[in-house]
Amino acid sequence: MPGAPTTTWAPAVDRAEGPLYLAIAEAIAADIASGRLAPGQRLPPQRSLAQRLGIDFTTVSRAYAEAARRGLVEGRVGQGTYVRRRAAAPLPAASGLVDMSMNLPPRFADLGLEARLWEGVAGLEQDGGMPLLLRYQEPGGSGRDREAGLAWIAPRLPQAEAARLLLCPGAQGALLTVFSLITQPGDAVAAEALTYPGFRALAAHLGLRLLPVAMDAEGLLPDAFDVVCRAEKPKALYCTPTLQNPTTATLPLARREKLVAIARHHGVPIVEDDAYGALPAAPLPPLAALAPERVFHIAGLAKCLSPALRIAYLLLPDATLTARAAGALRATAGMASPLGAGIATRWIEQGTAVAIRDALRAEAGARQAILAEALSGQAFVADSQGFHAWLPLPAPWSRGAFLAELRAAGIGAVASDAFALATPPEALRLGLGAAEGRGALRQGLAVVAQLLRRGPDRPRLVV
Repeated sequence: MPGAPTTTWAPAVDRAEGPLYLAIAEAIAADIASGRLAPGQRLPPQRSLAQRLGIDFTTVSRAYAEAARRGLVEGRVGQGTYVRRRAAAPLPAASGLVDMSMNLPPRFADLGLEARLWEGVAGLEQDGGMPLLLRYQEPGGSGRDREAGLAWIAPRLPQAEAARLLLCPGAQGALLTVFSLITQPGDAVAAEALTYPGFRALAAHLGLRLLPVAMDAEGLLPDAFDVVCRAEKPKALYCTPTLQNPTTATLPLARREKLVAIARHHGVPIVEDDAYGALPAAPLPPLAALAPERVFHIAGLAKCLSPALRIAYLLLPDATLTARAAGALRATAGMASPLGAGIATRWIEQGTAVAIRDALRAEAGARQAILAEALSGQAFVADSQGFHAWLPLPAPWSRGAFLAELRAAGIGAVASDAFALATPPEALRLGLGAAEGRGALRQGLAVVAQLLRRGPDRPRLVV
């Protein structure tokens, strides 16, 4: 309040216990809790407190900023820093970045399985030998690598054939190969209204015009796709039918069947990004199983095995297209990494890949349980077999304000703008797998939950 006397408050801090600015912020919290600092009370000016404690001004400034971040104090222009009259529940102190921006597979804790992974890598010396290091490989992978790819996708696509399969340098390399083959600059391509940012970047690079197809809670709407086909005659449809990124939706079987029927009617090829298809224990038939003559199916290993391998299996509609795609692959990337392919092949042949997938499933389930507990009572969308979540924000939150609060608390997330082909909704995607462990995930989600309960603060000066 204007004219309020300056308090003589000074924190009792132990200078040997961690960063001094955090110690001061903790002292503010403790003194508010004990009643030593009352709501509305003015804190000493930063320079005065710095002189009193014999420390530099920036340390006090950081301490006040940290206290403001936790909702303990607020700055008033020209008046100073005050204990909040209606103090929001303080946000937990951030101990480094809790990253929920990247959508990575979660790290599992299984030392025996970790040893099997490295044994598979080490075994390349005896298995492939020096040619893996000193020779180019054929575009699309060796015969053995293709057979391993067929074995990997067989539970979902048992009718796939080696003549229609290519190894690509990751899903992004497969997308580049396919769209280099079936589109020209200026062509229109239909995609889910909220779609994978990597595809948006690729489309911009190739000069493609993206047409948003409306979605609901179960994913892409076939009738909306039909409308787009009639109005725009797109060259292709790109979609992720299983555990869609970012919404987590999985298209029901009836909707998949209707979608491929519409694509057949209009003569539109489908590019199916099956990045998460190996994760569900009881997967629905991929679009490629329902319309093998029309679907380019991409089964990447980044989400279900390892992002480091940079391997994806591309199943094409026919052998003629496979030969053309191999030429496109040769022209754009040359080949998939023989080392990455060799590791993937050994893991698949030895059963290690299935063990990794199962471990990821288990860890994803544990992290989904943490999410459900942390955000109990809040509106969010998730799938128990995936490792990301979609968070529609309640009014009056805006995605920009919410994201700014998260960043101030050391939490990474991604706003809907990264995915939207039309007007972005007020929503965020949370990646549950990037946090180093379950404890870090709990810490990050505690901040998310607290912000949702608290609502946006009125504008204030943080000093």
